[in-house]
Amino acid sequence: MPEFVPASRVTRIKSSPSVAAAARVRELKAEGRWILDLTVGEPDFDTPQHIKDAAIAAIGRGETKYTSVTGTPELQKAILQTLHRKTGQQYAPGEITIGGGGKQVIFTAFMATLDAGDEVVIPAPYWVSYPDMVLANEGTPVIVSCGEDTGFKLTPEALAGALTERTKWVILNTPSNPTGAVYSREELAGLAAVLKDHPAVYVLTDEIYDDIHFGEEPITSLVAVAPELKDRVLVTNGVSKAYAMTGWRLGYAGGPAPLVAAINKLQSQMSSCPSSISQAAAAAALTGDQAFVRESVEVYRERRDAAVSGLNAVKGLECATPDGAFYAYVNCAGVIGKTTPDGRKITNDEDFTLYLLEAASVAVIQGSAYGLSPYFRISYATGLPVIEESIAAIEKAVTALA
Repeated sequence: MPEFVPASRVTRIKSSPSVAAAARVRELKAEGRWILDLTVGEPDFDTPQHIKDAAIAAIGRGETKYTSVTGTPELQKAILQTLHRKTGQQYAPGEITIGGGGKQVIFTAFMATLDAGDEVVIPAPYWVSYPDMVLANEGTPVIVSCGEDTGFKLTPEALAGALTERTKWVILNTPSNPTGAVYSREELAGLAAVLKDHPAVYVLTDEIYDDIHFGEEPITSLVAVAPELKDRVLVTNGVSKAYAMTGWRLGYAGGPAPLVAAINKLQSQMSSCPSSISQAAAAAALTGDQAFVRESVEVYRERRDAAVSGLNAVKGLECATPDGAFYAYVNCAGVIGKTTPDGRKITNDEDFTLYLLEAASVAVIQGSAYGLSPYFRISYATGLPVIEESIAAIEKAVTALA
């Protein structure tokens, strides 16, 4: 049998670090290890019953066939209403795309637009998949470090310095994975002022966590702040996080009709359409009772507060309070250079996360995976007892360092 040689698009990317971390946790659990898992980026809640009932009813009605590549009329209507409610902008049916999760929508958007040499500006810390999605589609990631001094957010000055004649996209993720940072209206207006002078640059706003926020003011989308940019902003969202529907795999986006048409053209050849059953469930999620979303946010708030206060009480760790999503990005500079009880030196955040896994049975993800060190990310999408037990174990492990 000839040796298998993968295509270059495979060799130039790496597997998702978060997926790899979750797989390692599963392996250790299968070996009988008790692991406190703070890596998982999905709610521990069950999908609300009315959403499941809508899917079951759709099956009962025989709605198990192909749909249009742009989805069922019911889901299209629900998405158009949702986009209008969240952004204040009117979108037409030809300006929306639906995919197998927000992840697929983003990947397909890059596939539809990037050629070799095209640049994509990615603020760091970033969701682990952005750079590799760009590389897989022959683009060039341009990483802009956004430190804790700017709230882990891109500033107008940093954006202006990163843009070139080759820039095709800028990515804005708000609320952010991994930091939970949320851009204010004023901050978005500042970025919009820069973007107005670069009419060839598209903006991908990843707003998958926009319903999970803790501020008094509602989260604002870039197109709401700068509607004049609507014809080059792809507003990406989905039902996975807010409605505990990660496994249903249903994402969507609103954007300019020519871009959306290109995405849908690729989608027609990739998967024909999203699952008809997931579409029925998503329509129910977007148009139904939103009490679950409000109640879950309050649970996340309680978990966030417990996680942040607990981690800040650990000498050597510092944790800024996230404004949204269900992640915290923990500064571990205070433990770098220390030595473990068995004589190994902690030289970076990856060393530290491995030490926590081995010594404390706590699984977190190193900051280097997100493009900014020395940090580690935790998820508080898990229950409060796990969070509290994990912090106690982390404190014990840190205290043991010399």
